[in-house]
Amino acid sequence: MTVNSQRLLLAAGAAAAGGALYVDDVFSTHVYPGNTTTQSIVNGIDLSGEGGLVWLKNRTDATVHGLYDTARGTNKRLSSDGDGTEQTDNGVTAFNNNGFTVGQVGLSNENNKDYVSWTFRKAPGFCDIVTYTGNATTGGDTQVINHSLGSVPGLILVKRRSSTDNWGVWHRSRGATKYLRLDEDGAEVDSADMWNDTEPTSTNFTVGWNGKVNTNGETYVAYIFAHDDQSFGTDSDEAIIKCGSYTGNGANGGKTIDLGFEPQWVMLKAVTSATVNDWQMYDVMRGIYGYQPGGSTVNSALLYANKSQAESDDYQFGVTPTGFIAIDGHNNNNNVEYIYIAIRRSHKPPEAGTDVFAIDVNTQSEPEYVSNFVVDWAFHRNVSYADNFESYARALGPVKLELNTSSAESANTAAVFDFMDGWGDNLANDTNYRSWMFRRAAGFFDVATYTGNGTAGRTVTHNLASTPEFIIARNRDIVEDWTCYHSALGATKYIQLNGVSGEQTLSTIWNNTAPTSTNFTVGTQDRVNGNNYDYVAYLFATLTGISKVGSYTGTGSNIGVDCGFTAGARFVLIKRTDGNGDWFLYDSDRGIVGGNDPYLQMHTAAQVTNTDYIDPLNSGFTVTSSAPAALNASGGTYLFLAIA
Repeated sequence: MTVNSQRLLLAAGAAAAGGALYVDDVFSTHVYPGNTTTQSIVNGIDLSGEGGLVWLKNRTDATVHGLYDTARGTNKRLSSDGDGTEQTDNGVTAFNNNGFTVGQVGLSNENNKDYVSWTFRKAPGFCDIVTYTGNATTGGDTQVINHSLGSVPGLILVKRRSSTDNWGVWHRSRGATKYLRLDEDGAEVDSADMWNDTEPTSTNFTVGWNGKVNTNGETYVAYIFAHDDQSFGTDSDEAIIKCGSYTGNGANGGKTIDLGFEPQWVMLKAVTSATVNDWQMYDVMRGIYGYQPGGSTVNSALLYANKSQAESDDYQFGVTPTGFIAIDGHNNNNNVEYIYIAIRRSHKPPEAGTDVFAIDVNTQSEPEYVSNFVVDWAFHRNVSYADNFESYARALGPVKLELNTSSAESANTAAVFDFMDGWGDNLANDTNYRSWMFRRAAGFFDVATYTGNGTAGRTVTHNLASTPEFIIARNRDIVEDWTCYHSALGATKYIQLNGVSGEQTLSTIWNNTAPTSTNFTVGTQDRVNGNNYDYVAYLFATLTGISKVGSYTGTGSNIGVDCGFTAGARFVLIKRTDGNGDWFLYDSDRGIVGGNDPYLQMHTAAQVTNTDYIDPLNSGFTVTSSAPAALNASGGTYLFLAIA
């Protein structure tokens, strides 16, 4: 069992014991390669104890969707892309307390094929599963079906198991007089015989005499999803699922839909007859990249709930810190109505530095760099000779930036992030390469993307859930320098990542405005807010026991820098600010010891150098008396980022 698997198991146990419930506890998007032998998928979702639904799809080939649930039992499959009866196979052979087990069939586990699973755990305010037997023998017969959702549903999917028939879909925005078919691309249908013109309640829903939902003696299953139940998160006041609608505007920049949270999974469909459209399924694990007005656009990875076809990149679709952007003509046709279901991104607070930061040597396999967590940002380089730091991010797609240069963004299709425990895929088949990997987590680190407008005071929303203390921002479209904010300098100053200069004063960078727990502010400089340019920003904060953003004053003697850690720092980045000075990068993988330590200079392609400039310290790190002025001049001022 991997370290990550052990943590997921412990997390599932904690949630079951009655602690705060996060989206991480009830929903998972998990990608995995098939191996044609039984394998367990560990995603932290307790299915054996709490029950739930596993939805599987082969991404590589045109094979049917597989829906398996604990109410019907293992090996019982329904397919969203067809109207067929329930089938028996070994797609899912066990529901476990930390995931599920797949068997040896092509739709779930064929060798050299890629798969995705979406797992929904039963939980009040999120999801419920009900099986029932129909009772309608004539027109006008109805049946009330009880559920345990504990709130009024936002979406209900019903499938007849024992006979062939379409899936019936109720959505809160369409009301009880209409229904849709999950297995077809058709428009909504007006019908009183589906839901008996009766809206669901927090305890039940009503079915009429339509065979799709209620024929005497036939067996059915219903998947019931909540809407805007604000009972999740640390303070039990957050929603993690929303079912809504919007009207497309056909605009070039897309239609922005506000959810109040950043989603990780969205399913949407056009419902009006003017545009018959498929059920589109997007998730951040397979890749959502969005609209880039200043550069080339990378389409998002797409599957269709109503089609068996392999994964494609047909359409443009993006997420924002508070919702999503429907961009393409198929999800944003002018005056066309759409419905959606969206689920919040993972945001459970980390418990240790190893949950959110890792360093690894190139493994010369997939993934090339192993993290034991989902990677959101990574950079790598060859540490045996002079080389550039190449930076990649999940939110940006297969493109790279160089941390030590001002070069514009360039394509690199070899960069792949659809792994649960690392990244890479044929980037550099060389064990002299190392990667530094980061996961987005509340209070620790976030990635924000935005398009500049050239207007002073432009605010950029983020999801760090605390005030950023260190921000690294970059114009992606043109030759430009990396620009950094640090709380010790304040909002009137900045420093450059790809240079040695000390602090600079310029009001048009951060607009003399300190960041907040929800946004940061930029001025009019092209490096942070040029009109119609695309940007990425990496945000760090101090999280007790995990990270420390801070500063120290040099003495020329040994300096113990207390970061509040218990086992020392694994990553240290230091920069002098009161004068010129290099960016020093140390990590425990290459060595932070009581002797010579290899370091890299972030602003250059310089090679590793062995010197005794820093030493270990349980609470952080020590800057030694032998360190140069760039690290420890008497009276010099220094900024740092450290990770436990």
